[in-house]
Amino acid sequence: MGNRSQTLLLLAIAIFGIANAVSIPRTPRPNTRNTNVPMNFTADIILRDGYLLEQHQVTTADGYVLTMFRIPGSPANPAVQGKNVAFLMHGLLSSSADYVISGPGRALAYMLVDAGYDVWLGNARGNTNSRRHIFHDPDARNTDFWDFSWHEIGYFDLPAMIDYTLAHTGHTTLHYAGHSQGTTSFFVMASTRPDYNKKIRSMHALAPVAFMSNLRSPFVRAFAPFVNQLEWIMSMLGVNEFLPSNDMMIMGGQRLCEDESPFQEVCANVLFLIGGFNSPQLNRTMIPALLENAPAGASVNQLVHYAQGYNSGNFRQYDFGLTLNLIRYGSIRPPDYPLHRVTAPVALHFSDNDWLAAVEDVRQLHSHLSNSIGLFRVSDPRWNHLDFVWGIDANTFLYERVISFMDRYN
Repeated sequence: MGNRSQTLLLLAIAIFGIANAVSIPRTPRPNTRNTNVPMNFTADIILRDGYLLEQHQVTTADGYVLTMFRIPGSPANPAVQGKNVAFLMHGLLSSSADYVISGPGRALAYMLVDAGYDVWLGNARGNTNSRRHIFHDPDARNTDFWDFSWHEIGYFDLPAMIDYTLAHTGHTTLHYAGHSQGTTSFFVMASTRPDYNKKIRSMHALAPVAFMSNLRSPFVRAFAPFVNQLEWIMSMLGVNEFLPSNDMMIMGGQRLCEDESPFQEVCANVLFLIGGFNSPQLNRTMIPALLENAPAGASVNQLVHYAQGYNSGNFRQYDFGLTLNLIRYGSIRPPDYPLHRVTAPVALHFSDNDWLAAVEDVRQLHSHLSNSIGLFRVSDPRWNHLDFVWGIDANTFLYERVISFMDRYN
């Protein structure tokens, strides 16, 4: 890694607050629009933009309480029974806000609502919308709340949210779109719980992440060789949550990254360091809002699990070490996910400049899928990993195509 990348990596650590291990509760903002809807960053955006909003909660089989947001319509597209359902799932360190933050006409959730869909936004365990459990306290030291990776998100969270959505709407199938970890967790669900394949009308993988041997992000490559030490150190310190979102980070993001700040370009470069450089597609005025939503919190084990995948070259379950692997899996190595059991129609949307979902890795994933809709490259050669949700022109480069495929499978 060159001097420039090393410098940017240090800036990333400083700005995103990896050293900040203690979460400071966010001060709630007053709800001046609808007293029946608790204030939340995603809800605030949806209400501000004039769309209809419902908030729903579901409890997983292992006790996590997850929040979902439903956008059943807008003033131009009223809520009616029987609309086709689209379920959207966010990536690592993000939340449902990713799908509305770009605003009407640009954000995928709004474009789907405007196209006549009943849109549901999921939130994985551990992010700012889903920090509850029937027993465990996420803020307690050495709590079991954070004892999960994206395997549990796929095995427990997605089925719980999908079942709730279908039961509430009266449908038997829905369309699924996920970004990054939202694709990883889908492939976990569809391969380990194959009965859910029949509930998916079409799946759209935006920057799909399963195999990771060829990723280029120095952010991941820097800590992957030390992942076992990182896991041990964090465990010994009783630090289980990675990059908690709090008032200190929000204030830092607003002051360092606002339009008048001389550090705004540094903030942009930090984002580029993670997912790839594409300056024309980043709305710099939006950076403070992005940092208010992200990082939205995650388990350390989620990052460890990804680093294990990069090190091993396999898409497989969490590696607990030789002894625990023998107890849990009956083998010294964790089993690969049986991707041949994924039978839902899957469209893989990828790009040449994605530093986290390399073209070679996406093609390897595609070779394991028996019912692929196809591989679809974003035409912008500079399109990066975060452009799939935050890119200025994501509506024309990507979302129109996704919606057209959904329409085709209705």
